[in-house]
Amino acid sequence: MNAKELLMQAVETALKTMKENIGGPFGAALVDSEGKVYLASNSVLGGHDPTAHAEINVIRKACQDKKTHDLTGCIVYTTCYPCPMCLSACIWANIKEVYYGCTPKDAEAIGFRDEYIYRYINGNCTDTSVLSISQEHREVCLPLFEKYEAMHKEIY
Repeated sequence: MNAKELLMQAVETALKTMKENIGGPFGAALVDSEGKVYLASNSVLGGHDPTAHAEINVIRKACQDKKTHDLTGCIVYTTCYPCPMCLSACIWANIKEVYYGCTPKDAEAIGFRDEYIYRYINGNCTDTSVLSISQEHREVCLPLFEKYEAMHKEIY
């Protein structure tokens, strides 16, 4: 299957959930190294979950099916450039290729805030009218990290 066909499947998946008022115009296809295709769409409205973006949902679906958190060798095709959360999820999952259709400006033009979040990040996350972030009591939390390191657990 080529990129256009996969993006068309992502569009069809998003259209179905859009019509059901489950989510917005965001769909994703993930292809693993064996050629298996996973499809998912945005389900923020249906699940009352602001993290249920198409890319997150397709990563979750593939990980559950493959029983792994490492999607090395997988490729994502998505109807829109991934938001910061979804980009991060791709990186955490070791996905090295993402192909997208629309841009953050396309999403912003119809009211979505992807570009707004990118502006916040590009401003070094200092605009407290968007989000205030403060470090507190590192000494309480640091022993937890030290204990994990001492246990020689998997780093992911």
